[in-house]
Amino acid sequence: MLTKVISAAVNGLEAIFVEVEINSQKGLPGQTIVGLPDASVRESRDRVRSAILNSGYEFPPGYFTINLAPADIRKEGPMYDLPIALGILALAGTIKNEFQELIVLGELSLDGTVRRINGILPICLAARRAGWKKIMVSLENADEASLVEGIAVFGVVNLRQAIEHINDENRLAPHHVDVKKLLEGEIESELDFFDIKGQGYGKRALEVAAAGGHNILLVGSPGSGKTMLARRLPGILPPLSIEEALEVATLYSVAGLLGSKTPLVKRRPFRSPHHTTSDVGIIGGGRVPKPGEVSLSHLGVLFLDEFPEFDRRVLEVLRQPMEDGQVTISRAQATLTYPAEFMLVAAMNPCACGNYLDPVKPCVCSPLKAQNYWAKLSGPLLDRIDLQVELPRLSRDELTAQPDGEGSARIRERVVAARKRQKERFKGSKTFCNSRMTSKQLREHCRLGKEAENLLKSAVVHLGLSARSYDRVLKVSRTIADLEGDNDIAAPHVAEATQYRALDRKSYK
Repeated sequence: MLTKVISAAVNGLEAIFVEVEINSQKGLPGQTIVGLPDASVRESRDRVRSAILNSGYEFPPGYFTINLAPADIRKEGPMYDLPIALGILALAGTIKNEFQELIVLGELSLDGTVRRINGILPICLAARRAGWKKIMVSLENADEASLVEGIAVFGVVNLRQAIEHINDENRLAPHHVDVKKLLEGEIESELDFFDIKGQGYGKRALEVAAAGGHNILLVGSPGSGKTMLARRLPGILPPLSIEEALEVATLYSVAGLLGSKTPLVKRRPFRSPHHTTSDVGIIGGGRVPKPGEVSLSHLGVLFLDEFPEFDRRVLEVLRQPMEDGQVTISRAQATLTYPAEFMLVAAMNPCACGNYLDPVKPCVCSPLKAQNYWAKLSGPLLDRIDLQVELPRLSRDELTAQPDGEGSARIRERVVAARKRQKERFKGSKTFCNSRMTSKQLREHCRLGKEAENLLKSAVVHLGLSARSYDRVLKVSRTIADLEGDNDIAAPHVAEATQYRALDRKSYK
């Protein structure tokens, strides 16, 4: 006898549908799982048997061959427990109805409870595209699966409930969740720009970076406020749209970072990995490739504090995703591509001791030590950072005064208005902010008047701008004009943009 249950596997961000074929024959009791299963899949034999018995059902006699097709794709994880159990009970006659248009996924505990699994969201998106109508998952996964409209989601607590639903003994109502309502409950940040004393130049630079999605480097002595500024950046970024929230949630679902109570990412990601993180942790990978920090920062912020302390190999692998907005991971088993449209915010000291050009504390670094410190950052990497900002030490008066600057809410209003102008400008294309403009869009939307053009030519000569740096100054100028509500890029916009090239204006070596 043979029965089939449809399940799925996740390959990167794509889902592959898996036929769980179960054949029973006379012989000594036993089970064999074929179809390139990993250890966690092979162990499902014992979990399934215990779950069936502890749910009050008899485990049928005989020998079972379980095939996970297609057989040339490696299967991993415990998500096949529930479909295997249902297939065995269908052969035993416990389940009388057919699995019509139903995808089944779930891990079983020994008492028959159905546990949550990772990667439900991309599976549901693929199921909708393929025309499937129904999916059965753990109740803990039901909110996440219900984010995808057009497919009925049935969340089950245990194996018995799943059987009773399929047998029409106790039908479950499809699970629903209001995506708009989830996003309306966006968590407001407790970190506000109003709390920062002084550093008006740094605040303005972060506003420009947020408005155009630009990468930014903050250079300053210890205690100048680099980390404080960076951690307040998410509070001025525009809210996620429904499409963007689903895109980010898909990545977090695959990485196993979505909880049963948080099925949707409500705020733009802010990732701050430690400087000991490996290149695999930053880019992604592993035996079975998983998203790294650059992908988990998608549509959000990747904050690298103590920038030169990261391994040089780690920093160099950032160059490709910074340029392309995606990262491709090639391994023997698979080649996967993950999105990585992130804003890089890096913070560092001006030298190893942190006091280079400090008016209060003298620098104790030798020229060679200072040169080695900056040598960790390659020219091509720094060239990809749009804004390079110096943060001076706070004066005595600034340090003792009460905060009196703008709050995050007012800054965010200007950022959102600038992003709306960009969205309208790039309507119909994949570009969503100024930092991602193509060469053609740059020529079309960044035309300069005579005065602005002469000013930029002078900057090219005096700052020695590379071709990439030139383009980035133009993009930042476009963003500053958007913040001011101007259609044309004027000389003051170019002048401000060139001021954000600290490393071109000054040598720290």
